[in-house]
Amino acid sequence: MSGPIGSAQDNRKVLMTSIVAVSSHLPETVPLASLQAQIGLSDVQLRRYERFYGLADVCRDEGATETDLLRRAVGKLAELPGQEHRVRYVLQARTMPSPLPYPLTSLGPLRQELGLEHARSFVVSHHACASGLLAVDMAGMLLAADGDPDALALVLAGEKACTHRTQSIQDVTVMGEGAVAMLVSGRDRGPDRMLGYASRMHPRFHSDFILAGEKAKDFQELYLPALCEVIATALDEAGCSVDELSLVLAHNVNRLSWMGAAKALGIPMEKIFLDLVGEAGHCFCADPFLNLQRASEQGRLRPGDRYLMTSVGLGATFSAMVFEH
Repeated sequence: MSGPIGSAQDNRKVLMTSIVAVSSHLPETVPLASLQAQIGLSDVQLRRYERFYGLADVCRDEGATETDLLRRAVGKLAELPGQEHRVRYVLQARTMPSPLPYPLTSLGPLRQELGLEHARSFVVSHHACASGLLAVDMAGMLLAADGDPDALALVLAGEKACTHRTQSIQDVTVMGEGAVAMLVSGRDRGPDRMLGYASRMHPRFHSDFILAGEKAKDFQELYLPALCEVIATALDEAGCSVDELSLVLAHNVNRLSWMGAAKALGIPMEKIFLDLVGEAGHCFCADPFLNLQRASEQGRLRPGDRYLMTSVGLGATFSAMVFEH
């Protein structure tokens, strides 16, 4: 299975999916060195992570559940109170399948607490760490088909790094527990309007959660050209050139991988937003949106700026999305 996921190019431009508001929660950070034994890093690996990957600290909250993380993120979404009746859909983007059987999901308590029992809710996990971008696109399409121009979707992302396998990706990154909440419109109603989206699947990697041997080498060789290809496709759909991008809101895997990507794409490193790599770690599906809020807070985006979000999910899915602020 390969090719763009979502609506056709002309239809997507009519949809005008936009992010109306975004909020986030970042737990307190812990030094990566304090997790060395837990994650299983050798001294050499730890030095490489810290010096070359830029992974100094990771945000973790050992006492919080996944629902707690999402609750704290949506609790900061000041635009939601009073607008609950407009929310038609609640989408939770996940890297991993839900650890709880239906109906014991992390969404259930939140729907009741927020007064959103009337909204249709479901989990999106098919693209692993790229599922956040997929959820935004799906929300826009659902809302456009809904027929109510005032309808909204609530998109949530954020997971627990609660098992040995979900705490890190070997020789790549360490997982954090940041969470985000977003209101999405299916119309041109928000400060961040989607211009283009592309996603590519390379299913030959689907059978192994942790790649090793020849498959790991194959994935390393694929990574950069596949990422560049999906970015070029999203830019083409958006009618935007690389030079027009004001910022790239990257997935927070590590700094070293983005040095190679920036060179291949012809993008100056100062346009790659990596501020949270050493503060939060790789927060599953939430990375691009955590970066959106932080960049907005810092005044890194001005009206009319075009920016790119990217994410790569194990399995393997490469995704990119272009917005105008």
